[in-house]
Amino acid sequence: MIARAVGTAGTLAIALGAGMTPAMAAGKTPDKPTATGFSPDQPDQDDAPWAPQHDGVPQQHKAVRPEAVTPRAATSAPQLSLPAPTGRHGVGTFSLHLVDKSRTDPYVPGNRPREVMVSFWYPAASTHGHYEAPWMPSASGAHFLASQGLTPQQVALPTTAGHVLAPVDTKLGKLPVLLYSAGLHGDRAGSTALVEDLASRGYLVVTVDHTHDANEVQFPGGRLEGDTMPAGAHSSDTLNVRAADIRFVINQLGTISKGHNPDVDHARLPTGLSHAVDMSRIGMFGWSLGGGAVDTAMQLDHRIAAGADLDGQFFGSAPSKNLDRPFMLFSSGTHNRNNDGSWRTLWSHLKGDRFDLQLQGSAHLSFGDTEAMLPQEASLRGLSPAQLQQILGTLDPNRAIEIQRVYLAAFFDRELRHQHGTLLDGPDKKYPEISFVR
Repeated sequence: MIARAVGTAGTLAIALGAGMTPAMAAGKTPDKPTATGFSPDQPDQDDAPWAPQHDGVPQQHKAVRPEAVTPRAATSAPQLSLPAPTGRHGVGTFSLHLVDKSRTDPYVPGNRPREVMVSFWYPAASTHGHYEAPWMPSASGAHFLASQGLTPQQVALPTTAGHVLAPVDTKLGKLPVLLYSAGLHGDRAGSTALVEDLASRGYLVVTVDHTHDANEVQFPGGRLEGDTMPAGAHSSDTLNVRAADIRFVINQLGTISKGHNPDVDHARLPTGLSHAVDMSRIGMFGWSLGGGAVDTAMQLDHRIAAGADLDGQFFGSAPSKNLDRPFMLFSSGTHNRNNDGSWRTLWSHLKGDRFDLQLQGSAHLSFGDTEAMLPQEASLRGLSPAQLQQILGTLDPNRAIEIQRVYLAAFFDRELRHQHGTLLDGPDKKYPEISFVR
């Protein structure tokens, strides 16, 4: 998650308050809350390891109170890292503050308009003179660490491969667009290792923070908004809010493609951006609940031409509707449509290209940056090798990330660029960890 020019000083002023569910906003009676505060539409699967309530790393000790944490100053704290992108292009990034005046935020009182923060990742013409963006800005980063029981004085979050406001490589012409949605209460930074790799391969990737669903979203000026979703928020309603966020962001992409700036604070845009947005080639992917949101978003907005779900359940009526556009299911080693009824339902309604891949040896949390970061902070978290393996699976983290990058790119290359390689035709000797679920 990237913010514009955020300083290292500031306070953690989390805007909490009594929220309401999307169902309540629509005049519906909320479902009875579950013990986890999340009410799946498939109750027989509510404790599955890939269910949304398991999107966070298990806590090993009491977390530090966020209000007691100050943003990181210059310390000798060890810095976490992500694997470098593998594409041939340098990567640029920047963020935008977008406000949808046509909708009110269903998670906070007072008829506030829905606002989101998004980050753009793209191939850069040159990265010289443009600093590398932090994985998260200072205040939200400190809040994130506190939720993990850590402080910025103990460990520093990664520096990304994205160079802030680097010019877009216009020699590539219009760029296919991908949108990303994170797991339940997750941040838009959550799969940066995948996002910046896709950007290095020539994609324009837009990561979206779903405000008041995400645990922390930092807005310009250092304002921090936290998770205000109440216990019992219904999963399908949550996905509807996310899908509406995605449609709104796509509309703002259209505004950019016409040479306008939709940022409410008139933030600077990188040179070459307006000519790079290809509104005719839009895809979406997400992890866990964000993966479940892909189908809902595709049903809502037909501009999304292809979708990929990284180990996420589906909820509501969306998977029971026919979808005539390409879709890829990409699951962890213990999850596929043979044990997930929502995947079986969607599979039977997919009428375009469809793929069901399983990454053997991986776990639910393998599809985010946790795969790279958790092993580096295991000693600080008090995690034994056995505990780490239980959380992330048996597959080497770097190998897991490599395979995810290759297959995600292969899918979107095929469906948005019409580059038909052989990787999705069946098992490949280079990647024996991938199984095709038939």
